[in-house]
Amino acid sequence: MANASDEKHHANAEPGVVTAASKQDLQSPQIDIANNHDIDGEVDLPRPAGWMYKSFRIGPIVIPWYASPPTQLFIVALVCFLNPGVFNALNGLGGGGQLNATVADNANVAVYSTFSIVGFFAGSLVNRLGIRLTLSFGGLGYFLYIASYLSYNHNANSGFVTFAGAFLGLCAGLLWSAQGAIMLSYPPERSKGKYISWFWMIFNLGGVIGSLVPLGQNINSTAGAVNDGTYIGFMVLTLIGTVLAWFLVDARHVRRVDGSKVILMKHPTWRTEILAVWEVLSTESYIILLFPLFFASNWFYSYQFNDVNGAVFNIRTRALNNVLYWTSQIVGAFVFGYALDIESVRRSIKARAALVVLFVLTMVIWGGGYAFQKNYDRAATEAKDYITMDWTTNGYVGPMFLYIFYGFFDAAWQTTTYWFMGSLSNNSRKLANFVGFYKGIQSAGAAISYRIDALKAPFMNEFASNWALLAGSLLIAAPVILMKIKDTVPIEEDLKFSDETLEDVKGVGMDTELVRNY
Repeated sequence: MANASDEKHHANAEPGVVTAASKQDLQSPQIDIANNHDIDGEVDLPRPAGWMYKSFRIGPIVIPWYASPPTQLFIVALVCFLNPGVFNALNGLGGGGQLNATVADNANVAVYSTFSIVGFFAGSLVNRLGIRLTLSFGGLGYFLYIASYLSYNHNANSGFVTFAGAFLGLCAGLLWSAQGAIMLSYPPERSKGKYISWFWMIFNLGGVIGSLVPLGQNINSTAGAVNDGTYIGFMVLTLIGTVLAWFLVDARHVRRVDGSKVILMKHPTWRTEILAVWEVLSTESYIILLFPLFFASNWFYSYQFNDVNGAVFNIRTRALNNVLYWTSQIVGAFVFGYALDIESVRRSIKARAALVVLFVLTMVIWGGGYAFQKNYDRAATEAKDYITMDWTTNGYVGPMFLYIFYGFFDAAWQTTTYWFMGSLSNNSRKLANFVGFYKGIQSAGAAISYRIDALKAPFMNEFASNWALLAGSLLIAAPVILMKIKDTVPIEEDLKFSDETLEDVKGVGMDTELVRNY
C-alpha cells in the first residue's frame, strides 16, 4: 500500500505529469493495486478531465473509464455479439435454418464474394469514415439478411436472400475491419491476448444465446426448418446491435492506462487511405505469407455447418450442437487468449509455441473428423428414407464431442491468428489494413467453399480440402511467425505508418522516455 507521504506527493503532482517519484512507482510492486492499477494490472496515471475519463467503483470492483480500451472493447464486442454472433447462430443451424441448404449456400456465396472484395480495402474506409459509422452500417446488413429468410418462409423468393447476402458482404467488410482495429490497436502489447479472448468470448456468447432461441422454440420438434419466431427474434437483436455502435467514442479520444493514445492519421484523406493498402503490401510484404492462413480460417464453416450438423442431425439436435459449438468457442478463446499473454514467457517464444500447438490440434481434431466422415456420404443423407440423428439416438455422444472440438479449434485458430497480426504492429491504421486483408481473404475462401458445397461435392472431398488447407497454411506462415514476431515493437517503428509524432501519442504531460519504454 502507498504510504501517507506518497499519497501527499501524488496529490500535489500536476494531472498527466510523470514525476521522478511516479517513475519509481511504475517499477515498484508495493503500489496500491486497487487505487493505481487498471484491470490489466498496469499503473493508472492521471487522465484528462471530462466524464469519459472518470472511473468508478461498484463495491470492490473498479469500472474502467468510458474512453478506456477495455470499455470500448466491451461495447464493440456487444455489437458483434448482436450482429455477426446472431448470424453465426443462424448459419450454424445448417442451411440458414431451412430444410434445403442450397438457398443458404447461394446466399453465403454472395456474402463472402462481396465481403472478399470490400474487406480487402475496408481498412482504408474505416480509417477515413471512422469506427462508429462503419460498425453501425455493418449492422444493417445482418438485419436485412435475417429478414430475407423470414420472407423466404412465406414466398420462397431465393433472389431476395441472395441480394441480402451480397449487401451483407459489403456491410460485414466494414464492421469487421473496424472491430479488428479496435481489438488489436487499443490494448497495450502485453494484454493483446486477453483483449482478443474477451472479445471472442462475448462475441460467441451471441452465438450461444442465439442458438438457445431455436433450441427452445424447436425442442419438441423433429422437423427440418425453424419457425418465423426464430427469425423475428434474431432481427430484433441485430437492430439493437446496430444502434449500440453509436455509443463508442472516436479513437482519438481513447486513453490507455499509461496515458498514451492510439496511433492514427491526424489528417486522413481518401487518397492517403486508398494508397495505404499498397503501402502496407509494399513495405510489409511478408504479410502475403499469412494469406493462406487467412484463406483457410473460414473454409471449414460450410463443411461443419451444412455437411456435418445440417446433414446428419434433426433441427432440435442441430440447435443443441450449435449451443455446444459456440460455447466451446468461448472456452477456446479463454484458454488461448490468456496463454498468449503469459508474462513469464517472451512473446517470440509464445508465437512459436502457438504455431506448434495449432499444428498438433489440426492433426488430432481433424483426424477424429476423418473417422466420423467415413461413416456417411452426401448420397445417403439426401435420400428420402434417411433418418437424421437425434440427441436420444445411440451413438450421438461421439459426434457431439467432435462438434465441440470443432468449435474449440475454430476459436484457437481465430484467436491465435489475430494475436499474430497484433504482434506485428501497434499502429491502428496499419492493423485496420491487416484485418481488412484477413477478412477479405478469409471471405474469399468461404465464398469458394460454400459454392463447392452448393455444387454438391462429395462430403469426403470437402473434408479433405479443409484438413489439407489448415495444415499447409501453417507451414507457409511459419517463416513470418518465426522471424518477424519480436518481443516488442518500438514506438518509432509504429509511427512510420502515420503522420503523428511521439509527442502526439504520449499523452499530455507524459515523459517521452516513459512512453517509449513502458
